[in-house]
Amino acid sequence: MRFNSGHRKDNLNDRQCSLLIKIFIFFTMSLTTTIAQNKFPEDVQYKKLPTDAIATIASGNPDEAIKKVEKYLIEFPEHTEFHFCMAVAYAVKNNITKSIAHINLAMKFGMPIERFVAGPRDLLKNTVESSAFQELLQSRSSGIIHGPMLGNVTATSAKIWLRTAKEEEVTVVLIKKGDEKQKEFSSKTLKSKDFTVVIQVKDLEPSTEYRYSIKIEGNVSFKHGTFQTIKNKGEHIQLKIGFGGGAGYTPWFEKMWDTLAVQSFDTFLLLGDNVYIDYPKVPEAQEYCYYRRQSRSEFRRFTSNVPMYAIWDDHDFTVNDGAGGSEIERPAWKRPVFNLFKNQWANPYYAGGDQQPGCWFDFSMGDIDFIMLDCRYYRENPKEISDPSMLGSVQKEWLKERLKSSKATFKIIASSVPWAKDTKPGSDDTWDGFPEEREELFSFIEENKIEGVVLLSADRHRSDAWKIKRPNGYPFYDLMSSRLTNIHTHDILQESLFGYNKKCSFGTLEFDTTIDDPSVTYTIKNIDNEEIHKMTLYKSQLDFKRDMVKNKKMK
Repeated sequence: MRFNSGHRKDNLNDRQCSLLIKIFIFFTMSLTTTIAQNKFPEDVQYKKLPTDAIATIASGNPDEAIKKVEKYLIEFPEHTEFHFCMAVAYAVKNNITKSIAHINLAMKFGMPIERFVAGPRDLLKNTVESSAFQELLQSRSSGIIHGPMLGNVTATSAKIWLRTAKEEEVTVVLIKKGDEKQKEFSSKTLKSKDFTVVIQVKDLEPSTEYRYSIKIEGNVSFKHGTFQTIKNKGEHIQLKIGFGGGAGYTPWFEKMWDTLAVQSFDTFLLLGDNVYIDYPKVPEAQEYCYYRRQSRSEFRRFTSNVPMYAIWDDHDFTVNDGAGGSEIERPAWKRPVFNLFKNQWANPYYAGGDQQPGCWFDFSMGDIDFIMLDCRYYRENPKEISDPSMLGSVQKEWLKERLKSSKATFKIIASSVPWAKDTKPGSDDTWDGFPEEREELFSFIEENKIEGVVLLSADRHRSDAWKIKRPNGYPFYDLMSSRLTNIHTHDILQESLFGYNKKCSFGTLEFDTTIDDPSVTYTIKNIDNEEIHKMTLYKSQLDFKRDMVKNKKMK
C-alpha cells in the first residue's frame, strides 16, 4: 500500500459500531427524501468520477476524495459507486463505522457485497477484515466473486474463468446435452493471479452443446451455464459473432449486455476501451474498473454463456491517445498493466509470450481465422518519429506470417483503431498516423494474393462501415463499432458507407462458408435490439479474380 493514514485505530466494540451504523444510515436515508432524485446527467462522463476518486485514495489522499464524493452524494444519494468510494476512503482511514455504513447503503441500492470482497483489496483491507463486515459476508456471499466467463471455445475444448474470495479449489462439472455422464475438471484460484483461475475443459466433441456448473470447495456455486463447441478447423461453417468497443461503465446502459445475450452469438469480440481506466500507474484504479464491470449481473449473464475474446485500446492500457513505445520494459508500468489485463480474461494465448508482452493473439472457427492486434504496447509517437510503427517489429512479422499461412476462407484482422482514412479527421491516433506501416500491410496482402481479408476496428463512438479502394487489389472493408455502453458519441462522417450514433450499438457478423460464394453479413443493431444498417460481402468481392466481381452487387 502506498499510503499511511496516520489515524487512530477504531476501538469501538461491535455493539457500539452497530448502533452508530444504524444512526448513520437513518440520517443518510432521511436526507435522500429531501433531495430531488435526479438521474445523473447523460452528458457527464459518469464512469470517470468514481475512478478518479479511487485513484486519489490510492495516492494517499482519502480526505480529498471524501470531500469531492460528498458533493456528488448530496445530489445523487442513491448512486452506488459513490458509496463504494466512500467505503474505500473510510477503510483507508480505518474508520470502520463509516465504511460499513456506506457499504450498507451501496447494498441497499443494489450493489452486491462481492464488490467489496474483490477490492481493491489493499484499500479495503481494514474494513473487510472487520467483524462487522464478516457478519455481512457470511449472510450474503455466494462463493464466486466474479464470473464464470467463457473463453476460447474450440471444437474439442473451452476455457472458463472466474474469481473467488480467497485461494480455493474450483471444479467445473460438464455434461453433454442428452447425456447425464459428468466430466469434472479442477484447479485452484491463486493470489498471484488476483484470486482467478482459467480452467480448460478438454476432450469434447465438435458441434456439441454442453451444460456446466461450478463447485467451490465441493459446494455448488453456479448452475445452468451452457456453450456449444464449434466445427473442426478448416471445415465450412455458419457462424454468428458480435463485436464492439467503447464500453465505459454507465449504469443506465449496462442493459446492453442483456441485449447482446439474446443475439445467439457464437462468440463476442471486445476491441478495446472495454472498461476505461486512464491510470496506468495506479493498479488499484485498474482493478476498480474491471471489478465494477465484472460484478454487473447483466455482464455475468452474458459472458457465462458466450465466449469472450478481448484486446485493449488506449483507455485500458494508458491514457487518451497514448503510446507505449518500442521498448519492452519502458515505461516501467507497461508490463504490470499487461499482467493485470491477463488476469481478467480467458483469451486463447498471448503470441509474444513472456519475452514479448502484448495482447495480440489469433484463433480459428471452422474455416474463418481471427487475428487480434495490440495497437498500443509497442506504438511509437507519430509526432516524435518519422515512419512510426503501431505494432512493433515482432508483432508485425507475426501478423504477416499468420496471413501468409492461413488457408481460411475469411481472414478477419481486428484492430482497436480504425483502418480507413479520415475516420478521425486531423488525428494521427488511427492508422492515419501510421500510413507507411498501413500501406506495408496492405501491399503485403496484395503481393502475396491473400484473399478474403475483412478488417474490424473500434475506437470511434459510433458504428459504421468504410470502403478502402485499392489500385492493385480488391477493396478492403473496415467494419467499425465502438459504442457499447458509452455516453459520448462521435459524428457520422459522409465518407463512410453508412453510420449510426443515435444510441449505443454493436456489430454482428454472420458468416456462411457452406455456399458456393461464401458470404459475411455485417449488421448494426442498437441497445434496444433494433436493426439499423446491413450489408453483405461475398468472397468473390475479396479476391484477385477481378472478372468475377464485375457484376456482383452488395446487398
